[in-house]
Amino acid sequence: MAAGCCGVKKQKLSSSPPSGSGGGGGASSSSHCSGESQCRAGELGLGGAGTRLNGLGGLAGGGSGSGCTLSPPQGCGGGGGGISLSPPPSCGVGTLLSTPAAATSSSPSSSSAASSSSPGSRKMVVSAEMCCFCFDVLYCHLYGYQQPRTPRFTNEPYPLFVTWKIGRDKRLRGCIGTFSAMNLHSGLREYTLTSALKDSRFPPMTRDELPRLFCSVSLLTNFEDVCDYLDWEVGVHGIRIEFINEKGSKRTATYLPEVAKEQGWDHIQTIDSLLRKGGYKAPITNEFRKTIKLTRYRSEKMTLSYAEYLAHRQHHHFQNGIGHPLPPYNHYS
Repeated sequence: MAAGCCGVKKQKLSSSPPSGSGGGGGASSSSHCSGESQCRAGELGLGGAGTRLNGLGGLAGGGSGSGCTLSPPQGCGGGGGGISLSPPPSCGVGTLLSTPAAATSSSPSSSSAASSSSPGSRKMVVSAEMCCFCFDVLYCHLYGYQQPRTPRFTNEPYPLFVTWKIGRDKRLRGCIGTFSAMNLHSGLREYTLTSALKDSRFPPMTRDELPRLFCSVSLLTNFEDVCDYLDWEVGVHGIRIEFINEKGSKRTATYLPEVAKEQGWDHIQTIDSLLRKGGYKAPITNEFRKTIKLTRYRSEKMTLSYAEYLAHRQHHHFQNGIGHPLPPYNHYS
């Protein structure tokens, strides 16, 4: 799912293909996502199984833009045949993924938590401890320590994204995730390093960058197929679209729930941006928009700065298998 995560320039939206547009190449091994002020949900230009998607606005396998990357759901591989303008099949609304019920630990008052779920419907699963675990994993990797032991938070399976931003302006530094539900312990461990070291838009992270990092964990829930491509709410739903491009290949793209609102887009602008991010270069008509297969979803998101991580760890040192010394605090540059 690619969407402008952090520090991403606002796109110039047009129904006509941009000159020198770059996003139309073959499917990459991963895709990126965006979040917060400019974190776009990663484009999933899926051309075959195993492609990762970013929810912040770019493909993880290459290309420009910022966003988070995720692994595509099954059945998103490239399709053959000509372009069909008939409505997408199976457009009845239905839940595609059940969200496991799980309690969550309270988060520090200074950390940032957000949920696109209905207020009061259920307890949030995402927690500050998940962001701390991601920092632990990255820190241990960069300094050569043994990886942290199994964390205490729930290990229920969820589709997830890990997003890294850096500096006071919170520029996107890496974002990759998956639409396939993964057990949180192994999923966060894997995508922490994937997003920090293998986002093709950025060089691998270094030790010097740690003090300026912000980590966000997004858990995706409440997936629903909808018949009308306008049947979703800006600022509430993330969307994943599937379409047939001008070459007859099946493509997908996604934006996390926060992207459209942060970019100031309406429904049409968001859809058209996703089509371009997914590599569609032909003129976009209303007739073509109606052929899109759209899935809407919600998310729970927690963000923690490195300074908050240090403060949290000073109170819970060694309780979660952290056997290395706490990193020294450095002021933000």
